[in-house]
Amino acid sequence: MELPPDMPELTVDGGFTLRPWHLSDLRLVREASEDDYIPLITTVPSPYSEPAGVAFVERQWGRVTARTAYPFVIVNSHGRPVGYVGLMLKDSVQGRASLGYWVVKSARGQGAAAAALGAVTCWALRELRIPRLELYVEPWNTASVRTAERAGFRREGLLRGWRQVGDEWCDMLMYALLNDGDTRHSVEPVAPVLPVRMPGRS
Repeated sequence: MELPPDMPELTVDGGFTLRPWHLSDLRLVREASEDDYIPLITTVPSPYSEPAGVAFVERQWGRVTARTAYPFVIVNSHGRPVGYVGLMLKDSVQGRASLGYWVVKSARGQGAAAAALGAVTCWALRELRIPRLELYVEPWNTASVRTAERAGFRREGLLRGWRQVGDEWCDMLMYALLNDGDTRHSVEPVAPVLPVRMPGRS
């Protein structure tokens, strides 16, 4: 498995685009920081400040440089950033990678998460040839469960006390998708991948 040095840009069905983070995305970080749940399960800063928002964006750039993750901004058909989807590679030497995603409250119910997850899943399987992709979903989060299953992921079990959310250790459902002939048909194709350089840090 050879990892590309640069972030791709993916054009997705429904008019969504996935691209690298820019400093112009601070408004998205601010809205995410005001969500009741996103800051609890991500590194989105809460409370928000501009220095904290800049540091968040710079962390995303650093993950690409270190090849530990590929974090994308989800942009809708009107050019508005509405969320995040990321491919995390800390277990890539074992042939595994995990995915995570969130959409801000004002843009939910428009298919952004499903489109973004399907696109990154397809890219990870076909372009990066990762043998196994994993997702961890809260048992109560029926919307994320539907999104995972729509992308072809299968539920494998319940992980008890798997993740700390706020002050509590919470159960998570394990979903996985294998890179084999039985599952590829369930992943919708993605438009051509366009290489783009990481934005400057000035």
